[in-house]
Order: sequence, then structure tokens, then C-alpha cells
Amino acid sequence: MDTTIAGISTAVGNAGITVIRLSGPDSFEIADRIFKGKRKVKDQESHTVQYGKIVSPFTGEVIDEVLLTKMAAPRTYTREDVVEISSHGGYSIARSLLDLLYKVGAVPAEPGEFTKRAFLNGRIDLSQAEAVMDIIQARTERVSKVAVKQLEGSVSNKINEIRERIIDILSHIEVNLDYPEYDEEEVTSAQVKQASEEIIEELDTLIKSFHLGKLLREGMEVVIAGRPNVGKSSLMNYLTRKNRSIVTDIPGTTRDIIEEYISIEGVPVKLVDTAGVRKTQDIVEQLGVERSVKALEEADYVIVMANAAENLTEEDKDIISKVEEEKKPYVLVFNKTDLIGSSELKKLENEYPQALMISVADDTGIDKLKEAIVRYATENNQDMDNQVLITNARHEHQLRKAADFLKSCLNSVDQGLTLDIIALDMRAALEELGRITGHHADEDVINTIFSRFCIGK
Repeated sequence: MDTTIAGISTAVGNAGITVIRLSGPDSFEIADRIFKGKRKVKDQESHTVQYGKIVSPFTGEVIDEVLLTKMAAPRTYTREDVVEISSHGGYSIARSLLDLLYKVGAVPAEPGEFTKRAFLNGRIDLSQAEAVMDIIQARTERVSKVAVKQLEGSVSNKINEIRERIIDILSHIEVNLDYPEYDEEEVTSAQVKQASEEIIEELDTLIKSFHLGKLLREGMEVVIAGRPNVGKSSLMNYLTRKNRSIVTDIPGTTRDIIEEYISIEGVPVKLVDTAGVRKTQDIVEQLGVERSVKALEEADYVIVMANAAENLTEEDKDIISKVEEEKKPYVLVFNKTDLIGSSELKKLENEYPQALMISVADDTGIDKLKEAIVRYATENNQDMDNQVLITNARHEHQLRKAADFLKSCLNSVDQGLTLDIIALDMRAALEELGRITGHHADEDVINTIFSRFCIGK
């Protein structure tokens, strides 16, 4: 790449400092045109910081006092010459510095272009580049840890390991087909079948991990549903530790859905408080009920709340039926257990053994509700801390396609087809896995991925 790009790498707005990054073959020369310090940037040692001033070469005006960091290729983020200018924070200063850099030879960085150059220059692969964005967008510490592991190569190392095994099988097939006179161990259909079965099993494990990975990356949407006045808003306020929802004894107080992000044991949760679902003549309340039904359709998990003092009403059963029609995982929760006696509570527990008994008012049973939410997120005994997790829908799609091609290999073996035919599906599986790491990624796919980045990254 023969251009030198410049962009703001910190958030735009008033702050203590703003960092402007240059990357490209002319980074040092361009910096020297506007930076005045004890030594020229080209003479400054790599990976050192120098104090100086940014001065307009056109007017002689001092723009700001800055710290300039020089990093010579290849030991940089992009594997190109890089300069980072740390100026005083503020939109005006940052804009002035950028405009000056553009006037003296730099070009504006496109969204994600610094990371794209790191990928194109071989510093990271495509899955690691995507992990950079996941780190930036992580909502909880646990999510950021998963993303950091992916940046370090947890996903790409596993994919490359599987690719190497496929390549090894293909290389033996090619030798057997092209050079039968070589004294090589003959690859049999049985060996191909065994290897394919083992790889498919590993791919299936990765595919199953996407359930948790998706929830961690995008957040788990948990909807609190129920008829009016069963305590949905009280539960919302309790879990968020905020008075987000208005709570009164008047049924139908909540007229619209209310959303708030929380973290439950490191799982990011978008909690949604909905209007009470019931038949009503109130036009505004009807709109709220319609939005509640829509929220149920989009939910990952539903808390169906009922009043313990009233058992299950027909309206409660209608809501449960609606959730089951949508095939949504849910937990039935009886609130207000503080209003009934121990014998009534025991009867309710016996009648609904899968339900949770809670009292938001008395702060009882809430921990079991949180456990139910986390248990759903980590179904299939996923290990968030140690297992390789697939968090990206693109990766999961390519893994499924690779597994399908290998299953086709198995069918070919069972049908007694020749190794050269079987190898076609193995090569296709190899290519699909290569799309994850960037070995076989299309240019349009690469451009789409990096277009979602912020400009300075």
C-alpha cells in the first residue's frame, strides 16, 4: 500500500487527550512537515516518545503542544511505519491537526483501515481482525476476555489445526493418485472416513458453542412478560438497580416496552419490561400490548410472571400458550409469595415443580431466577473461560458448510466412490474453513467486515 493514512484513534469529543494515528510509507516524512521537536521524526529512535509542537508550515501558527510516538515497521500494529500524535483533547484541535495532515500528504483513513492493513500485511488473520471490533464493543468483562482470546488466536489456531489435518489427508491422496509408483502408505477410503468423522465431531463442538458465543457477543434478550400488576416492573427495577419502570397498584401502568442492559455472571442481558398482556379497550394500552407480543417474538428467553396469590389465571395460560407457539425458552415465575402462607406456597410448588417462587418485595428467589438465565445461556455445558467459543455468525455459517462437505465425503465413501471424487468435497471443506481466517475470503466480504469498524481502528 503506497498511501499514508491518518485518522483519530480516540473517541471524538472533549477529553484529556486525542490520539491521531498515521500509518504508511511516508508517515515520518509527513510528520516532520508539521512537528517541531528536539530532533526530526526521521532521526528519532523507534518506539520512543518526543515532546514538541504542531506548527502549520503554511502560516507558522502553533496548533498545539503534543507528544509524538514513532514506531518503525515491521514492529507496529499495521506492520507499516506508524506515528501517533497525542494532542490535547477537543474536537477543534483534532480537526485542525487532521486537516493539516491531509494538506501535507496524508489521506483520510477509511473505517477499519488500520486493522485492514494489519490483516493484509499478515500480522493478524481475518478472525483476529473481527475480534478487535468485539473487544471495542464488549459490554462485560467476560465478553472482553473471550474477544481477547480470539485476538490472541484461539479461534484461528483451532481452525488452522483442522485445516492442516485436511491438507495432510489431501496431500496423501494426491500422492497416491498422481505418483502411484512412490513408496508411500496408501490412503484408503476407511482412513478418509475415520479422519472426516473425527473432524466433523470437532466442528460440531465449535458450532454448538455459537449458542453461548452469540449471546455473549450480541447480548441475551430477556423479556419479562405477564398480565398487568403481577410485578414485572418491580422485577425490572430490582435487577437493574434503577427506577426504570413506574410501579403502582393500578393495572396497566406500563404502556410501552422498557429496555435496560445488565450483566448476570458475565452474560450481557438486554432486559425488556413489557406492558401487561390482556384484552383492553384502551387504545394506548392496546398499542403497548401489541409491542409486548412483538417483543416476545424477538426474545431469546422469556420470564413469564404470574401472581402467586392468584395461581394461574386464563390470561396467564394464554400468555404461556403464546410463548410456546413462538417456541421460545421460558421460565414460569410466581411473584408475591410474601402474600401467601407456607401451606399455599407448598401446594403451588407441588402443582408447578418447574416454576420459580419469588418475592421481589422480600428479595427472595431472585438468585434462582438469575441461575436459570445463566443456565440457559451456558446450555450444553459450555465453558466460557476455557473453551474455544464461536461468537461470530459468519464463522458459524462457514463451519456448518465445511461440516456439510465432510458429511458428503462420508456419503461418497459409503457409496464406494473413488478417492479423486471424495477429494473434491474435502477441498471444498478446506476452502470454507479458509474463509474464516482469510485464506480464501472474497474481497467483498473483507471490505464489508472492515466497513463496520470505527475510522481510527
